[in-house]
Amino acid sequence: MIAILVQLIQIWIDNNAILHLLRSDCIKTMEQLAGVPRPDALRSAAINLNHWYAVALSSEVRKKPLAIQIWDQDIVLFRNQQGQVQALENRCPHRLVKLSSGYVQGNDIVCIYHGWKFDGTGHCTDIPYLHEGQKLPPCRIRNYPVQERHGFIWLFPGEPTQAQNQEPLAIPEWEHLNYVVSVAPMNFRAHFSFLVENLMDMYHGHLHRNFQPWGKAILQKKRVGSDWVEAEYQAECYFQINRPWSVIQLFIPWLRRGFLTSLIVRYEYPHWHSWLGNDFRLYCLIAPVSATQTRAYLIHTVSLGAFRDLHRLPIWFRRWVKNRCFNAAKGFLQGLIREDVLMMEQEQQAHLTHPQTRGVEVNPVVGAVQKLIYQEAQIHNTKD
Repeated sequence: MIAILVQLIQIWIDNNAILHLLRSDCIKTMEQLAGVPRPDALRSAAINLNHWYAVALSSEVRKKPLAIQIWDQDIVLFRNQQGQVQALENRCPHRLVKLSSGYVQGNDIVCIYHGWKFDGTGHCTDIPYLHEGQKLPPCRIRNYPVQERHGFIWLFPGEPTQAQNQEPLAIPEWEHLNYVVSVAPMNFRAHFSFLVENLMDMYHGHLHRNFQPWGKAILQKKRVGSDWVEAEYQAECYFQINRPWSVIQLFIPWLRRGFLTSLIVRYEYPHWHSWLGNDFRLYCLIAPVSATQTRAYLIHTVSLGAFRDLHRLPIWFRRWVKNRCFNAAKGFLQGLIREDVLMMEQEQQAHLTHPQTRGVEVNPVVGAVQKLIYQEAQIHNTKD
């Protein structure tokens, strides 16, 4: 009888312990989900237009007009006689055809259909077949604040008066002679939130295990600001710039001998950047095209600071080395992008099939960036 009583007491204790654990897990889950938007709201969240977005590489805008899109806005970029980039709504007000199909003449862009000309302010400057005494129509198309910096064309698609209150994301390594830079564009059919989550969740290194720059990530800290989220991981790095032979470890897993270093990732709305140890700095400049299409530029920079006598070399030679090595890691970046794009497009398709289904998440950083994306979308909607 006593034995049975003891067993009943033990069962009661065990059940209470299980309930306590379940209750704790539920509380943690509720805390993580507090303020996290519904999947359908998150995956259709608009961008906050009042930021600078990198919409093209400087090298992409030459003599011919270039058509770009930023959040369903069709825009044409072109250079005037002074080489300055201009940005206009990509629509001739006459027959509503795309100005990007035309050409540049002097400081104007010319519509290919009837030859109407528009300057960088969006004013019509000439209609070649007007009759004598006939005045130009008082039509004007929208022009956008635009600037050229760090090798990119930056555009401000929001309220023009707010442009002076913002600055494009700084990329000091672009000009610094001690850094080698590589750039790879990415285009994929998914909402930009999938990209942000991918970039902030360093546990996805498992995906890149065949040519992996980092591994065995462990989240150490999460920090949140009004318009940024930062996560600090501890991770293994498999490449050191002062040991060039170690690059082979990225591609041959059984040769890997990693060393522990810090891996800091930061989503500073609307762009992302990270630090891997002291030698590597990465950026992702995100320019969402629509709710289901995203364009971005992944930038990889590596410091040559480990070569202590580098500064003794002539400036011209260091610049030659920097230019010569430009895009040395582009192929590597493209390999990472291919794997990431495959996953993000699958996520998008899964969302379209099950728009109300929330994925099970254990990394608190993901919930933090989801909140920020939705928060910025509400600012956009308020301004509308």
